[in-house]
Amino acid sequence: MSGLISAAGLGLVGTTAPAPAGRRAPDELRELAERAGRELEGAPAVEIAGWAAETFGDRFCVTSSMADAVLAHLVSRVAPGVDVVFLDTGLHFPETLAVRDEVARTLPVTVRSIRPRLTVGQQDGEYGPRLFNRSPDECCRLRKVEPLERALAGYDAWAAGLRRDESPSRANTPVVAFDPRRGKVKVNPIAAWSQADVDAYIARWNVPVNELFRRGYGSIGCWPCTRRTKAGEDPRAGRWAMFEKTECGLHL
Repeated sequence: MSGLISAAGLGLVGTTAPAPAGRRAPDELRELAERAGRELEGAPAVEIAGWAAETFGDRFCVTSSMADAVLAHLVSRVAPGVDVVFLDTGLHFPETLAVRDEVARTLPVTVRSIRPRLTVGQQDGEYGPRLFNRSPDECCRLRKVEPLERALAGYDAWAAGLRRDESPSRANTPVVAFDPRRGKVKVNPIAAWSQADVDAYIARWNVPVNELFRRGYGSIGCWPCTRRTKAGEDPRAGRWAMFEKTECGLHL
């Protein structure tokens, strides 16, 4: 791992160096991602986050669904003031918005709530009511995927809270990879964590957590497409339960 990340990226608050100004070319970003993916595999999550913060500076952001604030908290330790992008679909549970507000109030981060181009009412008028019941992929595209594209326009790299143990579709998640669709580096600092690791981090740092987990939800998205999970079910089984769909499209 020597030569990839300096002492500045090892979890010391306020020590990350500024990244070069201006957008890097896709080929450079791809090379950076491929090298980091190899050399940071097995590294502590805070070191992975530190590498991203040091490498990309203010052209690096965190995305969060506000199921909990683990990733936002982790990255804020090495990059205080980091932008945290939250996709405000207009269909979130109040408990999710409460976590967002607590994160903005208590953590050293800058929360950016990104809304779709259409309100829920405008979408109903243009596409018909309850699009999420008829075409959840299209609803996710309008309310999540397109807003994320806009939100990431000013960044070279973004961090997500994906974990390999969440579902079979995420089992091979790399800690750093190149996102060819967006031409950006995607960083998954906690990819190798288990639920026990997440729980231990939450307990140690008193991280905000969505109240819905205590009410039987295994994974939390928009309220029309999320149900409680049953004992023994995959944590994401409660998402789009009436469809053959396990991802909203953000991470495909």
